[in-house]
Amino acid sequence: MDKKNYSKNPICAAAIAVAIMFASCSGNGDNQPANFEDIPDSLQSAPLTLSENVVNDMIQNISSPVEMANQIKNSGAGFDQSVLNDAEKMKDYSTSFKRALNLGAYSADLGYINTFNKNSVVVSYLLAVKDLADGLNVGQFLDFNTLSRLAKNSTNLDSLKLLSVSSFNEIDRYLREQKRSNVSTAIVAGAWIEGIYITCRVIEQTNDKELINRLAEQKDIASILLIILNNYSKGDSNFQALVSKLDQIKSIYDNVKITTEFGTPETKEVDGMLIIEQNEITHVEITDEQVAQIIEKIKETRQFIVE
Repeated sequence: MDKKNYSKNPICAAAIAVAIMFASCSGNGDNQPANFEDIPDSLQSAPLTLSENVVNDMIQNISSPVEMANQIKNSGAGFDQSVLNDAEKMKDYSTSFKRALNLGAYSADLGYINTFNKNSVVVSYLLAVKDLADGLNVGQFLDFNTLSRLAKNSTNLDSLKLLSVSSFNEIDRYLREQKRSNVSTAIVAGAWIEGIYITCRVIEQTNDKELINRLAEQKDIASILLIILNNYSKGDSNFQALVSKLDQIKSIYDNVKITTEFGTPETKEVDGMLIIEQNEITHVEITDEQVAQIIEKIKETRQFIVE
């Protein structure tokens, strides 16, 4: 059994802030398409009524794929292109459901790529993102030429972040206006699974204890995402299949023990203002067998997404 105490770090800003920038349009009791394989215009009521604020709060607790990528880099693991979804496979995704899931997956891949400043491969993944976004009728919000130019130069990463955030906020707003929050939810799910999948691959190679703790910490996030996905599963076989995969992951996580201890608050000055920070220590108990089981189910779910 692995038991370790570690300070809980805040979510890092994304190098490509794609997946999480879709978050605020998820849920809120919007309607869902009767068949997500078709153009998502014909809608029916979702089985749950989740307020926008509730779902937004849930999504804000979902780890950014770039946060996970930063943890991987900090572990000393090098860049491994083989863990990414092949950018050429974007041609195979012909349904709205697959396009949304893999738009999220490629977004997580971009976060990983940019964390390691691998400019040589970034353009092909930007192309994949643009192609899938076009297929979902939201590509007009992506300035591909500018994104590509900024991505090729590591000194422009701050500008790249700002443009990415701006672009995907526009997509978020558009999807909400079009009553297509189910699309956003699928994008977020694809991004989260891909980010955790990459982490699992590195754990298999390194057995890094900090990454294992980060994997364990996804317990609450798996539950949050499952609640949101369930909101769109009634009468939709695609979401039902994804929910089934996530439910298997959650079942394993149910036996992982995570507790939070509140430490002594600290004060610090930021821009002339006194800020009080509440320190938290998270205690994780996870066995090697549980790690192996989670990795297996994450791989299965990721295969479902990218196949």
